[in-house]
Amino acid sequence: MRVIFGRTMHAPSTPSPADLNRLTQAIAHNQAEDGFTSTLTAAQWDMLTGYLQLCVLAPGEILITRGEVDRTVYLVESGSLSVHYEDDKGRLKLALVGAGGLIGEAAFFSHGPRSATVQAGSPCRLWAVTSMRFTELSNRHPAIALSLVMAMGGVLAKRLVNRRRRIAAT
Repeated sequence: MRVIFGRTMHAPSTPSPADLNRLTQAIAHNQAEDGFTSTLTAAQWDMLTGYLQLCVLAPGEILITRGEVDRTVYLVESGSLSVHYEDDKGRLKLALVGAGGLIGEAAFFSHGPRSATVQAGSPCRLWAVTSMRFTELSNRHPAIALSLVMAMGGVLAKRLVNRRRRIAAT
């Protein structure tokens, strides 16, 4: 276990098949209009799991702080997270992301600072892909990396097109 940007990250040496099953089931059952849609096969998921780090959050814990520079992307296995920020007029903008969702795709692609704060609304289990691990995945398994990045890009595109969901792009 280690702490990254104030978050507890667990890096199990061999994620269990149950962990993988819970994540893929959450993704498969996510009905959100900006849901993460994966085309990975079971074998590709098995390979990808070795590049993921478990992140467990308690209710109220901050996952992402607006303005921080970090390209980590999170796949939400369980729980719900609020995505929010205060605009120039002091109004709070808010979106919710639940199980099967994706957090952090905008900064992943832009290399820029986080656009919003993300906070756990309930106990959460997320799977993190750091930029370093993604680079390693890209070098070793380019087809899996391409499939993952295309799915992440799909989420970002859906969020940017939909004015209500645009705030969820972090």
